[in-house]
Amino acid sequence: MTQANSIQTSNNAPQKKRKAVALISGGLDSLLAAKVIQEQGIHVEGINFYTGFCVEGHTHAIRKKDKDKQKRNNALWVAEQLGIKLHIIDISEEYKDIVLNPKHGYGANLNPCLDCKIFMVNQAQAWAWAEENGFDFIITGEVIGQRPKSQRKETMPIIARESGAEDRLLRPLCAKNLMPTLPEREGWVDREQLYDFSGRSRKPQFELAKKFGFDDFAQPAGGCCFLTDANYSAKLADLWEARGERRYELDDIMLLKVGRHIRPKPNFKLIVSREEGENNFLKGYKKQFTSIHTVSHGGPLTLLDGSFDKEDIKLAAQIVARYSGGKSADAVTVQIENFNGTSYVMDVPPMPAHEVKEEWHV
Repeated sequence: MTQANSIQTSNNAPQKKRKAVALISGGLDSLLAAKVIQEQGIHVEGINFYTGFCVEGHTHAIRKKDKDKQKRNNALWVAEQLGIKLHIIDISEEYKDIVLNPKHGYGANLNPCLDCKIFMVNQAQAWAWAEENGFDFIITGEVIGQRPKSQRKETMPIIARESGAEDRLLRPLCAKNLMPTLPEREGWVDREQLYDFSGRSRKPQFELAKKFGFDDFAQPAGGCCFLTDANYSAKLADLWEARGERRYELDDIMLLKVGRHIRPKPNFKLIVSREEGENNFLKGYKKQFTSIHTVSHGGPLTLLDGSFDKEDIKLAAQIVARYSGGKSADAVTVQIENFNGTSYVMDVPPMPAHEVKEEWHV
C-alpha cells in the first residue's frame, strides 16, 4: 500500500485511506458537502450527471441578456475549486423514464425530485468503477427541508433505501439531524465535524462558505434544473398534450429553453426567437422544421412545430410579422422555407398586438 493510499493511526498501524464519491450539481450545497468531507482527510472524487434539463451551459450561453454573466460549467468549476477529479456522465436517455414515470410523483411542477435523487445516487452506487476503485461511500449536498419534495426528513431514508446505497449515503450538511451512517459509525468520518442544517434558509450555507473562503458560487439550490421552473414545465406539458403522448427527445427539451412558444391552434406552434443569439441557435434546426423569416424588415427566425396547412402558415406568418421591425407596416414580406430547402415568399399584414391572444403563449 502506498503512502498516498494509507494513513497512520495512533498505534502506527497503517489503515486504508477512505474514498468518497460526491454528487456534484455545481451548486453551493454540493460544493460545501464535498469540502466538509475533504477537510477530514477523505479522498473525494465527483460525479456530475447530464440530464439535458440543466440550466447551466445553454440558455446563458445563447442569450444576449446574459452576455455579462461569466460562462462556465459550474460542476467543473466546483471540481476545480475543490481540486478533485470530476466524472461527467450522460444519463439523458435513461433519465427519460424518471421524467415520464416518476414513482413518487412530481413536485410543484414537472420536477420528479425524489425519483431523480434516488436515480442519481443509484447510478453512483451502481457505477462499476465505484466498487472497482474502492469508493467507500457517497456524499450529497442535501439539507433537510431545503426542497419540499426530495429533502424532507421522511423522504431521505427512501432515497437511501431505494437507491441501494443504504447507510453508505452521507449528507454532511444535515448529518446530525439523521441517524449515524456507516462512515460515521466506523469512524471513517467524525460525526462531530458534520452539520445539522435544516430548512430553506441559506444563511448557514453562506456562513460555511465564508469559513472555507468561497466567495463565488452558483446560487441555485435545486433550481439548476429546468423542470423546477413553472414556465418550462408548462411548455413540456403543452408538448405532450399536442402530441397526444408523453415522450420527448433531446432536441425537444433543448428547444423548450429557447424563444417564445406560441400555439394559436392545437395542431401547431411557433417557436419565435427573441434575439440574435436565439436566431442563430434556431438556424441549426432549419433542416428539421419549416421556418419563417422576414425579408422586407428585420425580424425573428421562427420554427413551425406540428402539422399545418396553407391557412395555418399564413396565420403563422402574420404572427411572425407582428414581432418584426415591420409590425406597424401595412404588409411584411416573409419567406417560408421547407425543411427540404424549397421556399417561397408572401406578403402578409402584421397581426395587431391585441389579436395575439394571451392564451396562445405557452
